[in-house]
Amino acid sequence: MKAAKKVEAEIKELERKHATEIEEQAAPVTPYFNRELSWLEFNRRVLEEAQDQTHPLLERLKFLSIFSTNLDEFYMIRVSGLKEQLEESIRELSPDGLSPGEQLRAIGESLRPTLLAQSQCLRDEVLAELEGHDVRVVPYCDLSKSEKRKLDDYFDEHVYPILTPQAVDPSHPFPYISSLSLNLGVMIEPHDDDDDDDEEPRFARIKVPPVVPRLVKINHTPSNFALLEEVIAANIDKLFPGMRATQPYIFRVTRDADIEIEEDEADDLLRMMESELRRRRFGMAVRLEVEAAMPKVMVDYLTRSLKLHENDVFQVEGIINIPDLMVLYKLERPELKDAPLVPSLPAAFKEGRSIFDTIRRRDILLHHPYDSFAPVIDFIRSAVNDPDVVAIKMTLYRTGQPSPIVQALMDATERGKQVAVLVELKARFDEENNIEWARRLEQAGVHVVYGLIGLKTHSKIALVVRREGERLRRYCHIGTGNYNPATARLYTDLGLFTADEETGSDATELFNYLTGFSKQRNYQKLLIAPISLRDSFTKLIEREIEHHRKGRPARIIVKINSLTDVQTIDLLYQASQAGVPVDLIVRGVCMLRPGVKKMSENITVRSIVGRFLEHSRIFYFANGADDAGDGKNADIYLGSADWMRRNIDRRVELVTPVDDKRIKRRLKEQVLDVMLRDNVKARYLTGDGSYIRYPLSEHETAFDSQKSFIKQRAN
Repeated sequence: MKAAKKVEAEIKELERKHATEIEEQAAPVTPYFNRELSWLEFNRRVLEEAQDQTHPLLERLKFLSIFSTNLDEFYMIRVSGLKEQLEESIRELSPDGLSPGEQLRAIGESLRPTLLAQSQCLRDEVLAELEGHDVRVVPYCDLSKSEKRKLDDYFDEHVYPILTPQAVDPSHPFPYISSLSLNLGVMIEPHDDDDDDDEEPRFARIKVPPVVPRLVKINHTPSNFALLEEVIAANIDKLFPGMRATQPYIFRVTRDADIEIEEDEADDLLRMMESELRRRRFGMAVRLEVEAAMPKVMVDYLTRSLKLHENDVFQVEGIINIPDLMVLYKLERPELKDAPLVPSLPAAFKEGRSIFDTIRRRDILLHHPYDSFAPVIDFIRSAVNDPDVVAIKMTLYRTGQPSPIVQALMDATERGKQVAVLVELKARFDEENNIEWARRLEQAGVHVVYGLIGLKTHSKIALVVRREGERLRRYCHIGTGNYNPATARLYTDLGLFTADEETGSDATELFNYLTGFSKQRNYQKLLIAPISLRDSFTKLIEREIEHHRKGRPARIIVKINSLTDVQTIDLLYQASQAGVPVDLIVRGVCMLRPGVKKMSENITVRSIVGRFLEHSRIFYFANGADDAGDGKNADIYLGSADWMRRNIDRRVELVTPVDDKRIKRRLKEQVLDVMLRDNVKARYLTGDGSYIRYPLSEHETAFDSQKSFIKQRAN
């Protein structure tokens, strides 16, 4: 406790210094950071993990891959949205006062040095050091003659028959370039001795086939590879017999992937989503990546043909589309990866009772990935096999493929259970997966619904109704993350099992709201967006302000993924100005500006990026309880909602209070307090928008919260 308070005091002092520096600047300070630039800061911290030499090499490669995948989605959704605003002459400014055009320029300026750092990290550190472990991506030009001959034979047998060169001339317009595909651009012209001297050079595009592995093994050695595009480039003349081809250059296009549907006009939401997914393939281009050596004339030609601006073009010093290199991560090289985490099974599930007997005795908290996800799967499977279970209801947002939970739900209908599942078809980038599951569930006899018009259903809840004697008892699992066993090993999330009657009653009302025409607006315990969540959090924050004014202990600690809701930010400013200490652990976007005198000097903001993706949401309100006491008066909530307008006003979200004193103490002392002590992976947001490391002195002990959680479970 003392260590945590010492860290907090020193961080506040650092933030005060930054706030003073800002005050002395001529430029005025707006109350909010720009959302898009804040996101870039988050992704820059992902890159920092790749640059961290204490990580094993293949883990560093993983972070480089995550950085790139994050950026692809950012351009497909956020940047595409800004470009649409620009094209439609929408002049609405962001909360920090920037126009769409100003934001696009700022994104490009902020991103270019970061991309250069990523390329340098990959080339000069990760790949260079992997060579010392006999893991190589060898340039084609550096191969021996025999190695080149074997790769050329591979090209003839496995690649050449698939390729379709597309030349551009008056009868062949510029080809459609699919989003995120790798392509080679080349100029072709007649040979010098050709009679047709007047024929001008033509541009041709060759798509690098995604059905062929991008990393091609050299001589069948397990860890040495060549890049497929370099093998194609070395054999380019075979594609244009009788013509001369110049040096090919690699490029990649990113397209708008946001889906906008008029749900109130949809007779069949499932079919409309399928139609929109097909249309998404043809979204407008929003980014062009080219290899740095590509001649300017070709870059300009591609830029014009794709109707892009020079600010949308990025020259890449090295390999384009780093996630393709994750093939290396799958190599059996455990010494180059983190030691595997073996999740623990909570003691309550080791006592030999049925899962329903266990939950009925007391609420149980799971903290993934440190706690196993197996009890969640067992909860559903037990409901399927238990003859006393009469109904199962769930919300599914992202389930993964394959999904043992979805299979169990299909099995339940065959056993005569009433099964109702809300499948969110609009879960971004999981739409196709969810459409497939929805169809299979319907074919199995499950009652499938697709949510409410105008709202995404993001809540995470499973409800099991069981006949026990003369009554029906309801068992719930409420989580912060998806019902996906794969991501439960990679994301930190919380899950709460409870047989509390009021919670079960609220869960029933929620499913009636989701599947029927219920207008229920009064819930006994659960906070539901968009019905009661905003008002509830407003009252909780205002109550802390009142406690402080009356001299009682007051404090707010919140762990979320993003903070962009301006109304909530303004409430937190009010709390800070009233003197309430506010500690925020915000993994990603944070538009709140901390540490500014007379506005937010009592607010600290941390971001923790580590081995696991921090995904859990926890809300702590002291409610007059002293940290030194048992905290029985403190209110703690967990659930699916971030503090973003979309989560609060445009999604169905669920946040539940935690009643069990043991679990409340665990969440406060063994989760939140532990994360507030982190001085290794935590970065602290300052009043000028930069993130700083904790200045660890030689007398202080380094403390990594995620490693601490792993150690807790090992003991």
